[in-house]
Amino acid sequence: MKSVSISGSLRENVGKKDAKAQRAKGMVPCVLYGGANQCEFVVPAEQFRHLLYTPEVQYAELTVGDKKCNAIVQATQFHPISDKLLHVDFLEVVDGKPITIEIPVHVTGTSPGILRGGKLSKKVRKLKVKGELQHIPEHIMVDISNLDINDTFKVSNLPADNVEFLESPNKIILSVLTTRNVEAAKEE
Repeated sequence: MKSVSISGSLRENVGKKDAKAQRAKGMVPCVLYGGANQCEFVVPAEQFRHLLYTPEVQYAELTVGDKKCNAIVQATQFHPISDKLLHVDFLEVVDGKPITIEIPVHVTGTSPGILRGGKLSKKVRKLKVKGELQHIPEHIMVDISNLDINDTFKVSNLPADNVEFLESPNKIILSVLTTRNVEAAKEE
């Protein structure tokens, strides 16, 4: 996975008033947990542009004061009307301890079923996986070169290299559906 560097400063005061004052300055209150101790800090809002507002999955290389660690985004809060980022929870990545994260699904190849007039139906955009940070891929590649009309690709068809899929093995990721054009060609 790719990483994004984020640097912040520790919060002196913790509470609703302080969080509101920090947001007015363009800062986002954050919490880092999962390691030895919990840490509250603030980060300028523009630093989250490459971490949150992208379809890619990335981890953060956090620098808070003199502490440096790797972390993943566990939860975010946005304002319901303005859609402004209000709060971010980070989970510290500890070496040797597996993490759970959602990875996007990418499709490769050309399906013979699509070439004959079928339609690709993508049921799942992301899959939840569990594994150590160094083994988690940036995306999950699904090759559709062998799919004909009415064929499906399930989670059980994916290779599990050093990661565990937390989805049902029978869950359908994508399928090639029949269309009216294909049915009309069969009738003729």
